[in-house]
Amino acid sequence: MSVYTTIEQAELEDFLSNYDVGELADFEGITEGIENTNYFVNTQSGGRFVLTIFEKHDFEEMQYYIGLMHHLADHQVPSADPVADSSGNYLRVLKDKPAALVYRLNGGSIRETSVSHCAQIGAAMGKMHSAGRSYDRHQPNPRGPAWCISTAAKVQSKLSEEDVEFLKTEVAYQKANRGADIPRGVIHADLFRDNALWDGDKLSGIIDFYYACDDVLLYDVAVLVNDWCNNSDAGLDKEKVIATLQAYNQYRPFEEHEQQYWPTMLRAGALRFWLSRLHDKYFPREGELVHMKNPDEFRAIIRDRAANHNTYRDYWV
Repeated sequence: MSVYTTIEQAELEDFLSNYDVGELADFEGITEGIENTNYFVNTQSGGRFVLTIFEKHDFEEMQYYIGLMHHLADHQVPSADPVADSSGNYLRVLKDKPAALVYRLNGGSIRETSVSHCAQIGAAMGKMHSAGRSYDRHQPNPRGPAWCISTAAKVQSKLSEEDVEFLKTEVAYQKANRGADIPRGVIHADLFRDNALWDGDKLSGIIDFYYACDDVLLYDVAVLVNDWCNNSDAGLDKEKVIATLQAYNQYRPFEEHEQQYWPTMLRAGALRFWLSRLHDKYFPREGELVHMKNPDEFRAIIRDRAANHNTYRDYWV
């Protein structure tokens, strides 16, 4: 959520005039994250919102994400809900880019996770995957296997010989195994700790659905577990993993054969984020306030997931 597009007060006031939210009180840019421009927006009537300006997607593409957010909120999934304008639209244009105003959830993100945190976020993802079955729009994963292959080729020249060999091996492994015949549907694809908000110890909601797409549901669970259940040594905390999976299973029961692919999905999730962080490091975009994430974290995670492939198969419900 870096600031790539700057806006003036008058521009924001004009934008808000299309909504029944009151007059602008104040606003400020949000520096966390790396994909879109985000501002906190407060109105004089007490409204608290997040304004997002979408940097990479066109207006039609954004209909999938914004429609999904409203669909999930409407199905009681704890998540950010977009605000409709005076014409009933959830998406408008600002500075020649798609933009949306979203109700701001209470609370903030957490750095350290407990078993309770993991259980709550696991349950929320299970609800999300279940509710997503009735969503009528579809979107392929833009950072799926094909993207991993092309991005790996792009970043190789920046890596050590050892990392290049490991990356080639992992890409080949995923190419052979990623197309598993297991349940698919709507996924968040980026449910890290900074994309969930907590009011005290209670989950207030999931945010930032702008990588959402249709893909393997178990892959989404793996992306979540790789962050929420990760230890300081890059290994997984078994108690947290099982708590996450058990809570998820209450809302979208796992099929028996999904366990077979669990370690592969853990590796797939780790590969995707190692590659995206490498790409952002070596091929950055310009922005006013840009927050980059260290790829070395996911270098350690993917090496751990590959080394402990058989062990993690037993981290299951």
